[in-house]
Amino acid sequence: MELKDITQSSSGNFFLMAGPCVIEGEEMAFQIAERLVDICNRLDIPLIFKGSYRKANRSRIDSFTGIGDRKALDILAKVRKHFNVPVVTDIHESHEAALAAEYVDVLQIPAFLCRQTDLLVAAAKTGKIVNVKKGQFLSAGAMRFAVDKIRDSGNEKVILTERGTTFGYTDLVVDYRGLPEMQSFGCPVVLDATHSLQQPNQLGGVTGGLPRLIETIAKAGIAVGVDGLFMETHPNPSVAKSDGANMLPLDKMEDLLCKLVAIRQCIQY
Repeated sequence: MELKDITQSSSGNFFLMAGPCVIEGEEMAFQIAERLVDICNRLDIPLIFKGSYRKANRSRIDSFTGIGDRKALDILAKVRKHFNVPVVTDIHESHEAALAAEYVDVLQIPAFLCRQTDLLVAAAKTGKIVNVKKGQFLSAGAMRFAVDKIRDSGNEKVILTERGTTFGYTDLVVDYRGLPEMQSFGCPVVLDATHSLQQPNQLGGVTGGLPRLIETIAKAGIAVGVDGLFMETHPNPSVAKSDGANMLPLDKMEDLLCKLVAIRQCIQY
């Protein structure tokens, strides 16, 4: 699958990566996918369904990590086939790249791992699209080297995602100057409007967040001219098994996307 096939719209809209933080089960995944596909089809927004098959970066050893790798990947593949929509999932170690590539269209490199050369090279060599999240500890300019590692491995299909920069110990900020800087590398740039609002390193061992500001972050990103948005969503974030503190309730997705499409139309003309 080519990058332009899943990131470009005939209307000039941004594309959307959205779904649950982690695959909790087939029924939940299909519920979210069905709603997202319906909204995005009506608004002409290219959709990439997102779901982690396993969560490796957890604060505590007793945190939920997944329902089993193959089981979760099978669910992603079913979503892909049933709704005819591309899917993306995270990988954490180089040996996972080939496995995940059997099921998904886009391999995502988590922010904390964006400098891991072996991981980037392994993802690149699958021939899949590779979405690299910018490390919370890196400047936008430093992401050029992640792009170079993938391209030098023979893969031109790269996306970069901004997800906030560490601000003190328990907060993140978005520097919107970094979006056009990363676009200058010649690849689509996504703004993660949910993880940018995380409040990590809480004393209780569960990451916090500021979901009331998702709309603010997303609107600003579209106004700046970002190519795509990333948002995690759940029918009931309060019971989500991962990252519920910074997810967008599924029933609020359509209203927000309508507003964002209107902003996009304004800046196009």
